[in-house]
Amino acid sequence: MAACTAALLTAPLMGACSTSEEPAARAGNDARTAPTPALQPFYSQTPDWADCGEGFECAKVKVPLDYAKPSGEQIEISAIRLPATGKRMGSLLINPGGPGASGIQYTRAAPFLFTDDLRARFDIVGFDPRGVGESAPVRCMSSKELDAYVGLDGSPDTPTEIAAQEKGSKAFAAACEAKSGNLLPYVGTANAARDMDVLRGVVGDSGLTYLGKSYGTYLGALYADLFPKRVRALVLDGAVDPAVSSFSANKVQAEGFEVALKAFTEDCLRVSACPFTSRTVDGAMAEVADLLQKADAHPLRNDLGDGRVINEAWTVLGIVTPLYDHQQWPRLRTALGQAFKGNGTDLLRMADVLVDRQAGGAYSNQTESNMAINCVDHPYPKGTATYEKAAADAAKAAPHFGSFVMWGSFPCSFWPVKAAGDDAADSVKPLKAEGAPPILVVGTTRDPATPYEWAKGLASELSSGVLLGYDGDGHTAYRTGSACVDSAVDDYLISLRVPKKGMLCPEAG
Repeated sequence: MAACTAALLTAPLMGACSTSEEPAARAGNDARTAPTPALQPFYSQTPDWADCGEGFECAKVKVPLDYAKPSGEQIEISAIRLPATGKRMGSLLINPGGPGASGIQYTRAAPFLFTDDLRARFDIVGFDPRGVGESAPVRCMSSKELDAYVGLDGSPDTPTEIAAQEKGSKAFAAACEAKSGNLLPYVGTANAARDMDVLRGVVGDSGLTYLGKSYGTYLGALYADLFPKRVRALVLDGAVDPAVSSFSANKVQAEGFEVALKAFTEDCLRVSACPFTSRTVDGAMAEVADLLQKADAHPLRNDLGDGRVINEAWTVLGIVTPLYDHQQWPRLRTALGQAFKGNGTDLLRMADVLVDRQAGGAYSNQTESNMAINCVDHPYPKGTATYEKAAADAAKAAPHFGSFVMWGSFPCSFWPVKAAGDDAADSVKPLKAEGAPPILVVGTTRDPATPYEWAKGLASELSSGVLLGYDGDGHTAYRTGSACVDSAVDDYLISLRVPKKGMLCPEAG
């Protein structure tokens, strides 16, 4: 699976612009200078980095739960770093996306995710954003309850199925309030960006060097809008566009999955192991639609022995997962071949990867934190009828995925809290980051989860945005096989040389 996730097909959505929070004195500022005197204790702390295996060091960093009340309750952000192998320039902070994906787990793969040149010059520093993983995690449902929620019919077409969607979505929101109500108002991306500035300060970097993927591009762009003079170099790979409304973003993402599915079928028809009976792309796409209809009416066989019913919802998730990474397309060919024969076990295994469900049935908190962050970051419409219409419209543009993506946001219609401070998004605005140095925005032309048009949008909205395109498949571009992209990103992060605006790297051979 690719480095980034969009749990339950909930789009990696964005909040509104925020007022810059630069420290008053800019010239010659020490790395640990806080934006306000009340926050200085957080920037002055010295983390206790301790060995946590395989050359990594781990630490906890204290931050205020509510930045408007820095002397109030505190939470801890879990961080991990892999020290530079050569002459160190500083730290490279990273985020894999989601929201809800664990930066701790992602960083564990750093030896394979970054080039030797980057690893020689930078400590690779990952962290779980607030509400995620090991950083004051949002918790809502038991594993069995999550199984039921994930398995809700994402294309309800009867009153009974629609009522089940409403009941399940209300239950999800209520469970989050019951178990994590005190945390929910403060898990928005603006607060996570402030946490990231504390991390920048405590690792001793006067300017942030950062690589964010998928939702991590929004986190990075919002950081630049809050702290433009604290930016050294930001790479935003697989970009989301904060100027796009929630329902519009859902629809565009669903269309992105349709593009990826079509690219997969085109590739599949070139190989002998392709399971489609039809030898045309349109015919193959119709076979996938037929499979989903059959799974809706008569669930596929599950050989895992865990009692789950492989209905249309689990089948969709199983198909979506390998679309994130074109190197996983052979697995999708095999899984579809089995599914066409009535066995959905391989698709279920891949769906479990997307929702981060372990073999024993336990979930990480990815699904819960994804929803919690999205619901406070962005305004969502209310009302079941509104979602019915939006899902129907999305299904016309993206017949395989449109309804599922749209209904995936339904719990936000019943969300129990409002966001705190400027995490509360009451409008959709572009992020400009006025005064920041050049920011590199990377987009893949056939990205299934964050369509290329979002990268073009974000690059144009940022006052110093520079677009780097990759003519390829899969979610995100850096370290996915393109030497052109890898070289341009490394050159920018190390030497601050930006590629020509609009440069398009060719598809990897």
